[in-house]
Amino acid sequence: MKLSKKNKLGAAVATGVALAAVATTAIAQTPQADRADRPAAASEQDQLAALYKAAEAEGGKVTVYMGGDAPGQWDSLAKAFTQQFPDVKLNLVTDLSKYHDARIDNQLATGKLVADAAILQTSQDFDRWKKHGDLLKYKPVGWDKVFTNAKDKDGYYTGVFYGAFSYIVNAKQLPTKASDFKGTDLLKPEYKNKLILTYPNDDDAVLFGYKQIVDEYGWDSLAELAAQNPKLIRGVPGSAAGVASGDYLASIAVGGDARPNGTQVFSNTERFNSWAQRGAIFKQAPHKAGAKLFMSWLNSQAVQKNAIATWTWSTRKDVAPPTGLKPLASYKNTDPKAFAKFMSNRDAVERFRSQVELYFGQVKGTDPGDPTDTLGRTPGAF
Repeated sequence: MKLSKKNKLGAAVATGVALAAVATTAIAQTPQADRADRPAAASEQDQLAALYKAAEAEGGKVTVYMGGDAPGQWDSLAKAFTQQFPDVKLNLVTDLSKYHDARIDNQLATGKLVADAAILQTSQDFDRWKKHGDLLKYKPVGWDKVFTNAKDKDGYYTGVFYGAFSYIVNAKQLPTKASDFKGTDLLKPEYKNKLILTYPNDDDAVLFGYKQIVDEYGWDSLAELAAQNPKLIRGVPGSAAGVASGDYLASIAVGGDARPNGTQVFSNTERFNSWAQRGAIFKQAPHKAGAKLFMSWLNSQAVQKNAIATWTWSTRKDVAPPTGLKPLASYKNTDPKAFAKFMSNRDAVERFRSQVELYFGQVKGTDPGDPTDTLGRTPGAF
């Protein structure tokens, strides 16, 4: 089955595989730092060239903590950056955001900060770090082109892409018009023992999807869902893979590569979670110049167009969405600001999480981002 545009979106949200495209496109557009014909108003690539020089002078190092579900999930991104800036050594460390933020808090508390920058889904951390004075005020290249709902108005953090989690369903189970799919369809007898779900009490972006379900259909819907005897796993990619293999018929509030049997569904009736994945530099970062280079490179138009917008919505106004997708603002059943609002009330989040756990049980299994338990407290240290 041919992979749909919407399924491509879900796959890349979970895996980031499309980011390798920037290695061939954006690199070719990078000018030499010593160009004599530099225009009066420096282009974005000229600005990156200047940042590259500064990063080299600083020592040519940068460590970035990036949220993800699997080791090496963002290796293609690291490879693309290194190919463009070979004299800057990048340590890009992937793990669940909720573990990265704990590491960062501990490093700040002990005065041994390793992470120069962080790109995480735990939006509440960025507001807290800003309030505590832990973030560097920095507006990366192209900041003025970033949607208002994807950045801090004062420039302390900037969204690097819009993520999106929704239903993933076996294509043969969908209505004639996939957009007519309803979440309550999963309560039908044919889905008994055929659902694979990421523990909602393990991942806040997944948890918010269940909050939307409860808000719409009530707690009884979760009881009925649990009665379907779903397979519960840690990590988002595994849920998508279960539908892709044909072993399972659907998953909820996730993204991922569901080929060849499944597709990600953005229904006309069911709400889905979309959010701007935030990135920021720490005021005490050991390698500020390297961090500025990385964040500006990731937010530049070339990278947003040739890498980010090949699989999801860019946070820049001047970059069109992937072919086959409408601008995010035109989807009336999602609000990119809603997840951050949900995340900001930690007491409410934890109360909801505890109640959801009554339906699906305590989380079991190893950390999907660090299955060998080797990252420790200070991964990426030089």
